[in-house]
Amino acid sequence: MKEMGLWDEGDWIFVIALVVLTAFLSVGALIAGSKKPEFAGHPKGLYMLFFAEMWERFSYYGMRAILIFYLTQHWLFSDGKSNLIYGAYTSLVYITPVLGGYMADRYLGQRKAVVFGGILLAFGHLFMAFEGMDGIADAAVKQADPAINIFWLALALIIVGSGFLKANISVMVGQLYRLTDVRRDAAYTVFYMGINTGAALGTILVGYLGQKIGWAYGFGLAGIGMVAGLIVFVLGKNVLLGAGEAPAPLAKKKEYSVYGAGVVAVAVMWALVQYQDVIQNLLIVSGLALLGYVLYESFKLPKEPRERMFAILFLIALNPLFWGLFEQAGGSFNLYTDRFVDKGGVPASVFQSINPIYIIIFAPIFAALWQWLGKKGLEPSAPAKFALALAQVGLGFLVFVWGANSVGAAAMTPVVFVFLLYLLHTTGELCLSPVGLSAMNRLAPTYLASLIMGAWFYMTAVGNFVAGKIGEATGGESGNMTKEATLGIYWEIGLITIGVSVVILALSPIVKKWMHLDTLRDPDDGLAGVGEAEPQAAGIHPEPKGA
Repeated sequence: MKEMGLWDEGDWIFVIALVVLTAFLSVGALIAGSKKPEFAGHPKGLYMLFFAEMWERFSYYGMRAILIFYLTQHWLFSDGKSNLIYGAYTSLVYITPVLGGYMADRYLGQRKAVVFGGILLAFGHLFMAFEGMDGIADAAVKQADPAINIFWLALALIIVGSGFLKANISVMVGQLYRLTDVRRDAAYTVFYMGINTGAALGTILVGYLGQKIGWAYGFGLAGIGMVAGLIVFVLGKNVLLGAGEAPAPLAKKKEYSVYGAGVVAVAVMWALVQYQDVIQNLLIVSGLALLGYVLYESFKLPKEPRERMFAILFLIALNPLFWGLFEQAGGSFNLYTDRFVDKGGVPASVFQSINPIYIIIFAPIFAALWQWLGKKGLEPSAPAKFALALAQVGLGFLVFVWGANSVGAAAMTPVVFVFLLYLLHTTGELCLSPVGLSAMNRLAPTYLASLIMGAWFYMTAVGNFVAGKIGEATGGESGNMTKEATLGIYWEIGLITIGVSVVILALSPIVKKWMHLDTLRDPDDGLAGVGEAEPQAAGIHPEPKGA
């Protein structure tokens, strides 16, 4: 342990994060010890779900922050290959909730699905702590280490575990309230705070330990966090008041067969994550099939609902471009920060916490802004907000490249431009992610609502894979990133994205007309929280008004 006088910026950030985590846990203990069924106007079950999800996000984002470094520095994959593996892994994380959600709705119920997913996640994060042989400089020998199969297994367990846990724990938040309860939106805001708090703290603490002390310490802390979340969830069963139970009594044989299907899914993911070209082909084939089916269903609808479906497809099609650029954060941009940014004594992975911190700060501001503009009749339409989102993510790269070049090719990039890039990307995210979720829920016909939401997350998965392909390109022919080549790619994708945003903005009046908002009516049985599922790496956001 270093003397306090020798602490650098990274040490101070680590300690501050520990203090914040301790404060949150103290409040959690206070709530758990209360004899009252509610706390601060909400049922105690909400806070139990808050802390369970906080720990899960702590583990997931902590592990995600150091994954690219683990691939390049421990397993000695090239920069390009590491980015591709990272993209394949994150894309699969966004596909498996289709399986987990189906199993929960049809058989297990959300509570048992979350417990099963939590167990898989706990094992996955803990298996990440098995490093295998160390001190080997030859990449081919290193990657022939049998322990790498434990690494692939760990990723597969996290992928499938996330599928069973992600959407299901979000659904349980809404089940704590009556359909007409005015507290529902506030409940999801509290829950979203738990997600982003966990993401920020996990990134800092796991990233610091992983990069400064050792991989096993970082991944081990992520595993401990997941176990803590699972314990919170299991012990807090009584405060759920029956939320998340199975739709009908389930025979033990059938229940175990569902768990068996989950284990089979782990085996499938273990193979897929190693063969990224297979994932690419599957995404293309299944994506075309999904598009064909949605169009088939659309053309059977009357004029207005059909045109709303066209508007949905237009918005969904923009997902891969946005997330392909945005998700450079954990891949190529993480590597660039590590190697070419003047970051003081702060580990590069810790900078991954900037996005969730910005979200906590700006999400309420954006929600209030849309509402204020809506009252004045000035709120941009959903497609216009998407255009703004793309413009900001593109501008983020352009500002960063300008900042890096302004100090000269030989100099380290000033860290302020990292903060500026994340600021523009976060404000872009807040113009697209919650707006897109709201638009999917509002525009889709009731009988196609789940399919459309699945298509939204599917295209988010495609975007994550695209991110891996862009990251692979930063490695060039040699597979190893250079500052000049990476900045060149960032400049190019920034310009292209801003150009696309201009086209989208020009088309937005047409798409808005397809939405037929003037004849849109709220269903009597609508849930305020429906669709408040995790849109991407940073978590759930409050639904803006007038999307």
